[in-house]
Amino acid sequence: MNAGSDPSSPLIISVSGLRGVVGQSLTPEVALQYAAAFAAELPPGPIVVTRDGRTTGAMIADAVRSALAACGRLVLDGGIAATPTTGILVVAQHAAGGLQISASHNPPEYNGIKLFHAEGRVVSASAGQRVADRFAAFAATAPPWVRHEALGAVRILSDATGEHLRRVLSTVDVARIRDQRFRVLLDANHGSGSLLGKPLLESLGCQVAMLGGDPDGRFAHPPEPTAENLQSVLGHIARDRFDVGFCQDPDADRLAVIDGQGRYLGEEATLALCVDHVLRKTPGPVVTNCSTSRMTADLAERYGVPFYQAAVGEANVVEAMLRHDAVLGGEGNGGVIDPRVGLVRDSFAGMALVLDAMAARRMTAAALADELPQYAICKARIALPPDRGAVDWNRLAAGFPDAQASRLDGLRLDWPDGTWLLVRASNTEPLVRAVAEAADPRRAADLCAAAEALLRA
Repeated sequence: MNAGSDPSSPLIISVSGLRGVVGQSLTPEVALQYAAAFAAELPPGPIVVTRDGRTTGAMIADAVRSALAACGRLVLDGGIAATPTTGILVVAQHAAGGLQISASHNPPEYNGIKLFHAEGRVVSASAGQRVADRFAAFAATAPPWVRHEALGAVRILSDATGEHLRRVLSTVDVARIRDQRFRVLLDANHGSGSLLGKPLLESLGCQVAMLGGDPDGRFAHPPEPTAENLQSVLGHIARDRFDVGFCQDPDADRLAVIDGQGRYLGEEATLALCVDHVLRKTPGPVVTNCSTSRMTADLAERYGVPFYQAAVGEANVVEAMLRHDAVLGGEGNGGVIDPRVGLVRDSFAGMALVLDAMAARRMTAAALADELPQYAICKARIALPPDRGAVDWNRLAAGFPDAQASRLDGLRLDWPDGTWLLVRASNTEPLVRAVAEAADPRRAADLCAAAEALLRA
């Protein structure tokens, strides 16, 4: 355990980075050591550093920049930027890698560091493990700081969003969208999404109203863009006659959609809406993680294209996309990955594709959503007692003897009628997640409840 860390709020280290509670498990020393561990695993070259709008981000960024300079690296500082923008900056600047300081949808007390390959995508599981191993070693041995004459420097990037904007606009019919003059409400919730979101929507000819446009991290509602967290936003849509509402998480890699009647279409529908639109024009393989609604699998079958599932985690989805040459991929948390733009979940690509679909077919967001396969999905967060050991997956599977079990990620159970249940340890929070989907909402809720009861037994 690194100095300054707190066993009551441990660091959460996943395949692509770490998260922790600032001032407890995530301290300046931890940020210094982790950034140094990442730099030690990279080839020579500059390193991009960005952050979302969280109030603790500036402090963590100072520590990260100091560490990289002390390792002799040139730091390319993109300031406040979305996670997908970070990936594009790494490629555009020919950097050796990148670090995004963000805790995504976690509560305000959290922050984290996400790592990027030179290819502009989140690091693979094997690369992330090497960084984690080196980070652990630095707890006993100091990082290899350079002498004063070899120190690196920090260079501020003057235009962090321009290339990202150009790439997103290249994927849609800009003139067709402009002709519609859509009225759009964008809720960035004081994260980083407004910095590109508003210019993008204005470039598409939209009449834009902003909520939480100041990226200061002072969230107006809980940061995960779920239905319960967006109740204060829903009423704005119908009352002020917007055509569509777009809601981002703090680092803007996830997107939830609200239709013109103020109906929460949600994060799961985001990917399905985009998949349907892309496959109408460009049929090809599609990839999701194993926790994503079967809507996308059904759409792939409808258009006669291959469908592949990956373990949960953006890096896993991207690996499968590259392996199968996918035209689109993503996760059911509202994360759309369009390889024409970048290899990162991207709320901006999602917004552009939804607007392009609305313009191309002269249909409302509500009408497009109503055409999608209809299922009920239940998502549960299960906090087990700290003294509970590892989950006994075999025992859990035995509680559902009529289902086919898969261990691709945690435990996934599938029934012949298409109903499924996934139970897995979270990559980003100290809890277990259960996700179930069925034609009947009660069936989905009952499966999550049954899984929780078995876990607690």
